[in-house]
Amino acid sequence: QVQLVESGGGLVQAGGSLRLSCVASGGIFSIVAMGWYRQAPGKQRELVATVTRGGNTKYADSVQGRFTISRENLNTVGLQMNSLKPEDTAVYYCNAYNAAGGLYWGQGTQVTVSS
Repeated sequence: QVQLVESGGGLVQAGGSLRLSCVASGGIFSIVAMGWYRQAPGKQRELVATVTRGGNTKYADSVQGRFTISRENLNTVGLQMNSLKPEDTAVYYCNAYNAAGGLYWGQGTQVTVSS
């Protein structure tokens, strides 16, 4: 069982930066990929970025070139968000996928970008 805890959300003006961090515990050696998703009010949860254990990354088109995901160690994944836009406002969720096919989610952290 993997537990995920996010931190780093907050309020920032458009054009600013924030860094999110997600720390995993429990079963971390089985994690094969970690990622960030977000959900804005009234919208479906959507992919932001993912990184595999081998370091391969994938980004949503809307954040490509502005956000950077990094697997900092075996149990921590970060998301550096630059040039933030009001449309980036959402609850950001960390997730982890393990070798047994399990998918785990954190509780989410709010990111609000003011115009």
